[in-house]
Amino acid sequence: MTYAALPPVPQVGVPEWQFQFLNGVKQNVELLTGQRGVTGFEAVISGQVTVQPIGELSIQQTSAQGSGFTISGSDVPSLEDYGKLLTDVNTLIGDVAYIKAVLNVLIGQLQN
Repeated sequence: MTYAALPPVPQVGVPEWQFQFLNGVKQNVELLTGQRGVTGFEAVISGQVTVQPIGELSIQQTSAQGSGFTISGSDVPSLEDYGKLLTDVNTLIGDVAYIKAVLNVLIGQLQN
């Protein structure tokens, strides 16, 4: 997106405070639109961000309950509960990977 250049602030017939104020506003607008200073730091406008909200994730609650057995004074999970825990962890890993991918796209859009 390109923006029209702002005309210079008049220096004649304008009180000093007004010149300083208008010149400051002009400089800030030029910075925000990428017309002044280092490029790549201009403001992001709403049309540049196309990432959709993440919405509901796969894991809502854990299915593992911590049920198991006591063997020789040690608590040992049941094979079924251990399997549920593995499933929960893998689901959580998938959710985190998805959030990371969306976040990376968003960061890329904010940087450009």
